[in-house]
Amino acid sequence: MDTSRRLTWLLTSSAASHLGDGIGKVALPLLATTLTRDPVLIAGLSATQFLPWLLFAAVAGALVDRIDRRRAMAVANTARAVAVGALAVLVASGGLTIWLVYLTALVIGTAETVADSAANALVPAVVGDGSLDAANSKLQACEIVGQTFLGGPIGSTAFALFAAFPFVLGSAGFAIAAAVLLGLAGTYRPRTEAPAQRLRVELVAGLRWLRGHPLLLRLVAVAGLLSLVSELAQAQLVLYALDDLHLSDAAFGFFAFAGGIGGLLGAGVAPRLVRASSRRAVLLGGILGCGLGFGGMGLARSPVTGAALFGLFAAAVVAVNVVLATARHTLVPGELLGRVLGVWRTVVWGAIPVGALLGGVLTEALGTAARTFAVSGIAMLMITVFAFGALRRFALDDESASAGALPHQDP
Repeated sequence: MDTSRRLTWLLTSSAASHLGDGIGKVALPLLATTLTRDPVLIAGLSATQFLPWLLFAAVAGALVDRIDRRRAMAVANTARAVAVGALAVLVASGGLTIWLVYLTALVIGTAETVADSAANALVPAVVGDGSLDAANSKLQACEIVGQTFLGGPIGSTAFALFAAFPFVLGSAGFAIAAAVLLGLAGTYRPRTEAPAQRLRVELVAGLRWLRGHPLLLRLVAVAGLLSLVSELAQAQLVLYALDDLHLSDAAFGFFAFAGGIGGLLGAGVAPRLVRASSRRAVLLGGILGCGLGFGGMGLARSPVTGAALFGLFAAAVVAVNVVLATARHTLVPGELLGRVLGVWRTVVWGAIPVGALLGGVLTEALGTAARTFAVSGIAMLMITVFAFGALRRFALDDESASAGALPHQDP
């Protein structure tokens, strides 16, 4: 199977899973607001969904380095389909509590650590000698289209029609994502000359490798800080839209629609910006754009202005993610990619539940979610300055080795 067909199957599966994820990311907080309006409990839902990245990302990465990555994606997506389908039954039956919503979010997040790690580790294998910037940009575009551009409006509209409806649709999306992977022919188990070792030993080996690479360590620090401070506000988005901008439940998803447009723009222009300047310039400019977007949202009082600024944030953060993903694929050997990605995600995605809880406390203390957005924006401007100093001695544009690539085996 040629490179373009392999990438198409991977992107199709990713698009379907992100659609299910996007529907859930809108429907879950809306469902929670029918049970409580406590900002700490609302933020706690976001924290619970991302908590598995803090607890299991490193283990998931090590598993991805041991098994067929395509199969890992299929099993994880199947698990998410079952969990979301079960939630739909609970919603329809009327026996739901906030704690059952939390439990479902925890199961979905745990399966996501495997599915997302496997998908990212598969990129160099399916691309081969193709452009990693372009492939990562397309993967980001699938995430944006699924999670925000389509998932947000579908999730909010379906919820307004019938509370269980978005979860039925989300379950179907994950099931389709698992089925589509049958078209990705070949074997995608990492090849290594070393014999299989205990999981703990392999985890330590990945961590030791990462410690010896100062550029990647700095990128982890920058990404972790950005994740933490952006989630201060992200976890309060539903309260910002409903309480500060006075939008309806249905309109909330279309507010996020603007984020999808911005994200698609960011995915489309990121490779061009990299070619025109450098990855470091795009990274720094992206972090600056994130800060301006969220800082402006803290001052906005118009839904149109707030949505436009959210689009700016989405475009900027996608450009940042494209650069960071390509840096990982270029610098990390294929047989270590899952483990290094696991450590990366433990730090970066593990910061999300911490930021979400802090954001809930901050909103409660400041009185409005809008003020939390302002604080988050100012903090991201400070991260821009930190990143400039931390990365000024390093080049991010050497793609000569494409270290993350690993061979696939056609049957």
